[in-house]
Amino acid sequence: MRRLRRLAHLVLFCPFSKGLQGRLPGLRVRCIFLAWLGIFAGSWLVYVHYSSYSERCRGHVCQVVICDQYRKGIISGSICQDLCELHMVEWRTCLSAAPAQQVYSGLWRDKDVTIKCGIEETLDLKARSDAAPRRELVLFDKPTRGTSIKEFREMTLSFLKANMGDLPSLPALVGQVLLMADFNKDNRVSLAEAKSVWALLQRNEFLLLLSLQEKEHASRLLGYCGDLYLTEGVPHGAWHAAALPPLLRPLLPPALQGALQQWLGPAWPWRAKIAIGLLEFVEELFHGSYGTFYMCETTLANVGYTATYDFKMADLQQVAPEATVRRFLQGRRCEHSADCTYGRDCRAPCDRLMRQCKGDLIQPNLAKVCALLRGYLLPGAPADLREELGTQLRTCTTLSGLASQVEAHHSLVLSHLKTLLWKKISNTKYS
Repeated sequence: MRRLRRLAHLVLFCPFSKGLQGRLPGLRVRCIFLAWLGIFAGSWLVYVHYSSYSERCRGHVCQVVICDQYRKGIISGSICQDLCELHMVEWRTCLSAAPAQQVYSGLWRDKDVTIKCGIEETLDLKARSDAAPRRELVLFDKPTRGTSIKEFREMTLSFLKANMGDLPSLPALVGQVLLMADFNKDNRVSLAEAKSVWALLQRNEFLLLLSLQEKEHASRLLGYCGDLYLTEGVPHGAWHAAALPPLLRPLLPPALQGALQQWLGPAWPWRAKIAIGLLEFVEELFHGSYGTFYMCETTLANVGYTATYDFKMADLQQVAPEATVRRFLQGRRCEHSADCTYGRDCRAPCDRLMRQCKGDLIQPNLAKVCALLRGYLLPGAPADLREELGTQLRTCTTLSGLASQVEAHHSLVLSHLKTLLWKKISNTKYS
């Protein structure tokens, strides 16, 4: 302990001997300068962190606006009374990545939940007294008074066709929307209920949650009020990347960051189980009941796992229906393939002769997921499995999004990967 104290004293106060001070008169000044520089840099990082936090985390604004609309009778929903009158929804940790989409962990009726709400129209609430009315006009403008239930049904079906394609299963999804709207089970849909559900449908993640409600790897929808909604509690971490504090990540070299993440993450067999769940989720997105969906931000930060290490998708914001992606790309002008990008990494080739984007994506979901799994599964993998696993993951990452390849070949590669991992962890406590 004495040695450590002396070392700390040396670093902070630079107490050099008289002989050393005589030989190096500028060293003490340099040490003091570096200390002040460190203090300045630390203060700047703290300032940036908290200013960013106050910009990103505005759950109180979201609740004020939603409850204002509820009290005016403009919106309705299954949790409105608990949120605005009984105050049974507890907002806890802010998880928002951007100001427009508020995400909080919370507690509702003794359940851990995730609270999500968009506040694009209300970010300048303090500066503009008309912010809440403008939100009412922009977001809760449809359907209008006098719309019949038949017209609302047709309106919802048209919206779903535009966003998900003309699928024979869509009428059943419309039925789900109407059942959700009638949360009080009085066999009628009021204007406030219709406005709320319509606003929710404009949220990409809500549409995906509704489409994937029967899938085990998507979070379950628990309730809503206006366009605010609750899902099951936040999965553990966002895989191992969440184990590092956000302020620490930019300061660490990539190699050290990877080593720390690997050390702080689950044991390899648990990682294998999580990876199998992710591969199953890729299967669920491919030719499901409501068409095909693309993962357009394939990062470890968007996924998580439960207490029993079952994979659970934490964020569906960047998962998009095939019809939406194709509509975005169709006829789009381009010079390079980078101009044909939907979201972060749903990229199509650019026809340089026609200067238009093509329809097929360069990389399918499976290839992008396998690229993630190479860095996640290979470090620490059992010696007798590492070579074969590496070979299969490399093969998987070379898959293309061409329609001629998608069907049988992708299914075969995915099946081989799942079988390889299951064989290693089956009949153990990890299965």
